[in-house]
Amino acid sequence: MSLSFSAHSQLVIVLMASMFHSPAANMETSCPLNFNVLRALYQVHLKPASLYMPFQCRYAAEGIRILRSEYLRVCWESYRNLIRELVDGVDVETFCGFRSELIWDTCLNITTSETFENRFSKSVLLQMRSICENSWDNGVVCESCMNYLVNLTKIDLLGPESEDVSGCSSYLVMYAAAFVNKFGPTDPGTTKCLFRLDYPMRFTSSTSEHRRSMISGTVLGCIIGIVGALLAVGLLVIRSKKFEKKRGASVIDETSMDLGLTCNARGSNLVKFKMDEIRKATRNFSRHNIIGKGNFGNIYKGVLPDGTEVACKRFKNVSASGDASFAHEVEVIASVKHVNLVALRGYCTSTVGMEGHQRIIVCDLMHNGSVYDHLFSSGTKKLSWPVRQKIALGTARGLAYLHNGVHPPIIHRDVKASNILLDRTLEPKLADFGLARFNSHEMTHLSTRVAGTLGYVAPEYAMFGQLSERSDVYSFGVVLLELLGGKRAYEEHEGKASLLTDWAWLLVNEGRALDIIEEDIPDLGPHEVVEQYVHIAVICAHPIVHARPRMEQVVNLLETNSLVSSTPANVIQTTTSQTLLPCLMDPIQTIKS
Repeated sequence: MSLSFSAHSQLVIVLMASMFHSPAANMETSCPLNFNVLRALYQVHLKPASLYMPFQCRYAAEGIRILRSEYLRVCWESYRNLIRELVDGVDVETFCGFRSELIWDTCLNITTSETFENRFSKSVLLQMRSICENSWDNGVVCESCMNYLVNLTKIDLLGPESEDVSGCSSYLVMYAAAFVNKFGPTDPGTTKCLFRLDYPMRFTSSTSEHRRSMISGTVLGCIIGIVGALLAVGLLVIRSKKFEKKRGASVIDETSMDLGLTCNARGSNLVKFKMDEIRKATRNFSRHNIIGKGNFGNIYKGVLPDGTEVACKRFKNVSASGDASFAHEVEVIASVKHVNLVALRGYCTSTVGMEGHQRIIVCDLMHNGSVYDHLFSSGTKKLSWPVRQKIALGTARGLAYLHNGVHPPIIHRDVKASNILLDRTLEPKLADFGLARFNSHEMTHLSTRVAGTLGYVAPEYAMFGQLSERSDVYSFGVVLLELLGGKRAYEEHEGKASLLTDWAWLLVNEGRALDIIEEDIPDLGPHEVVEQYVHIAVICAHPIVHARPRMEQVVNLLETNSLVSSTPANVIQTTTSQTLLPCLMDPIQTIKS
């Protein structure tokens, strides 16, 4: 007996809507297809009973396709309306980048549980059951199961050399949740472990000791989709008994189960460019096309044959031995789509004569440069207060999405003003995932070689190599201080080095938070709002890692103007230049802006 992943997974949206509006409904006895549509169509336009016999089956087959097509259209609109209702007007199509293809994309043409299981040996399936069948509320079981599934996806499902990661990353997770774990996909332990769905957190403020922090619209939108998909798979295990006959080859794939690394359930459509195409786009890497430089190499402006303007980031000092992991990483990164993340279009790896091995990524071109350019380049017009607010909130949303909207979460590691780019409408786009790494679920830190930018690196990461999502929160706090104060994160004056965070903490502790604000900011907001932004910045840049909020909490603070204490508790000045700068200035992977 096999359960059809594709045909029944169209239930996702209807099940999700019912979950929120009528949890007690008996989902087993209802069909999501609106048969009245077909009944009205046949009654008005044709009489199937009077048809020539060979055409009767044809019309029956076409009828189900009409119903499914109508269902796709209606469900997609219903899904969009539901998210607008639940998440304060957020449109999943324009804001999250979701498309109706979410309902029908597939992986490796897998359409049934049977064909899925046939890709693995019986011993592998038995081992999966022994590792993953117990409650995933247990952190050890969760970690062991997740590691096993991730490795199994890379090796057994896709093959070690496969680059088609984004379309299949979560099939094993969905299968394990539905068929392997004893407690099913809707168990709280399952949702917490595999899909990072947890209960809402509380964020203490000076006005409310237990003010509930709502997850940002983007993150909640993804979580709702995941929960709906999980519920659908769980209920379909029961329903599968009614569908013992295999579906014929004419069944069309409707839905993608890609709800793991890509929250939008969509393949990345990543293009592998040829070196000749890159050369033509950049005018043979002309120096006149250089729009950025760094320790990694140069960034070139390019124009594709269809006229699309792109940015080509050319890495230096690379070898072919790392191409497989590079291709895997860019495939995953390209599948992560959000309005506040720079879209990755493609990549190129090639060995070229005397130039050696080449590795290039191709991204959308941002026409308004970086936040760093606007803040610190001479002759630029000062950003207005509303634009600075827009940049702060958009950047926070992008980071919150990386930390909570994808699985496994992505830690950026190099959040800084020059990595926040601005499009034609000055919408911020977080860029440069070259230093991004993936953090396994339930890990409290990830010890690794320090990589980041002087002035933005969190103390625990600089001194001990301990990396977590809150390391990005620290860097965001520094960027927010730059936006507010118009001063660089790190400066040297007359041989003395200083950190922006030290200066900001000193002023806040003295009750002079507004002295941080840059002079003559156009359209500056009310003092209480501006001061609130300062407090958000310094609490994000708190020297103690656990004193920092999480990014979804920061989004809530910026969206709702919730209050934080004027001076966060237990402030310890451990980030002074004398203590931290020697660690930061170690040449191991740490660079200046």
